[in-house]
Amino acid sequence: MAKNIQSLERAAAMLRLLAGGERRLGLSDIASSLELAKGTAHGILRTLQAEGFVEQDPASGRYQLGAELLRLGNSYLDVHELRARALVWTDDLARSSGESVHLGVLHQRGVLVIHHVFRPDDSRQVLEVGAMQPLHSTALGKVLSAYDPVAHSEVIEIEREGFTPRTVTGLADFEAVLDHTRARGWAADVEETWEGVASVAAPIHDRRRMPVGAVAITGAVERVCNAGELRSELVAAVRDCARAVSRDLGAGRF
Repeated sequence: MAKNIQSLERAAAMLRLLAGGERRLGLSDIASSLELAKGTAHGILRTLQAEGFVEQDPASGRYQLGAELLRLGNSYLDVHELRARALVWTDDLARSSGESVHLGVLHQRGVLVIHHVFRPDDSRQVLEVGAMQPLHSTALGKVLSAYDPVAHSEVIEIEREGFTPRTVTGLADFEAVLDHTRARGWAADVEETWEGVASVAAPIHDRRRMPVGAVAITGAVERVCNAGELRSELVAAVRDCARAVSRDLGAGRF
């Protein structure tokens, strides 16, 4: 079994100590509570402070938790709430469409799948929660790139790989795809990422009307498309699901 990294264990213990108190703690208090040498404790605190996880009061020199931890906590809660609010609606979407459903959020210049509902049949399927999808070619990624300014900035900076002959890689052409996505309110991926696979996605907004994720139906081209175009009833179903989740997140009507 691999050994734990001692410095990380000490940093985690320090953050728990600061989180458990109702007051700021001085260097001596922290070192004594964790049975550390002052020099060791100060080095860890300095690193945590540089990363924004710990703040030091200029007047007293005492330490408290920093704003970066709050930001990370809010990010986790946002994703957790999004998944919780979407559970019923995505189950209904998979059941009514007969296809698999994915819920995705922006993460590290890609789309992180945070929820996956299997296609409701007896076929062999692999759970894709935790998988990463590209921003520029998938329906989920295009929706996020179209509606989220951060995603848009990231997707124009990365190398847009051509996965199939249908993948749009040129910047001008890709921007036109995003314009089209915003105009109609949904995005398509017809064999742009995987041969034989098609997908349609729509954006999910929170109570601030900010894009927080996207929901998509994905399946074989012959089932999801009709004469090369995405089936209109599936597009409508995905959009209805996205609106329902958005309403549950407090976004109101779109």
